[in-house]
Amino acid sequence: MREKTRCSWAGGSPLCIDYHDNEWGRPLHCDDKLFEMLILEGMQAGLSWITILKKREAFREAFDEFDPNKVARYDEAKIQELLENKGIVRNRLKVHAAVANAKAFLEVQEKHGSFDAFIWSYVNHAPIMNHWKTMDEVPASTPLSDQISKDLKKLGFRFVGSTIIYAYMQAIGMVNDHVADCFLYQGADA
Repeated sequence: MREKTRCSWAGGSPLCIDYHDNEWGRPLHCDDKLFEMLILEGMQAGLSWITILKKREAFREAFDEFDPNKVARYDEAKIQELLENKGIVRNRLKVHAAVANAKAFLEVQEKHGSFDAFIWSYVNHAPIMNHWKTMDEVPASTPLSDQISKDLKKLGFRFVGSTIIYAYMQAIGMVNDHVADCFLYQGADA
């Protein structure tokens, strides 16, 4: 049986392969999952994505399954507990950002009905289908990720720079950046 061709970043690790094959680039519309990915992308800043994938279950447990209502209420004692948790990324700025982002996330939900309605409005509620031949062609950021980053920062979000936001857009399927020879290239926007 012939091996499937995947985007080059997914090679090697079974965790990366599973994430690539079953999540990355697939349109995501569940607010709790959108919040989870926003926090994980922020936590990834300066680290490899495999590091985050390896810690994902520990993150879910530590952050109450990424329930933004619970995370928004974290106090200094809970933040200190997180900073002592060896299963997650223990960066004070990133942990504080997760709490701030939960509060901003809830405000967006209140104003727009859902975070999904808000974030997907940037792409008219349909994925942008890119046509890259190699991963080298895929940008780290775009004018759209610049704009979303700027808007999120105005709303009180942190660790949402343009590069993080473009990775977020890829993760939640707002953009389909599977390369042309990847077996998911044609079907990722379905």
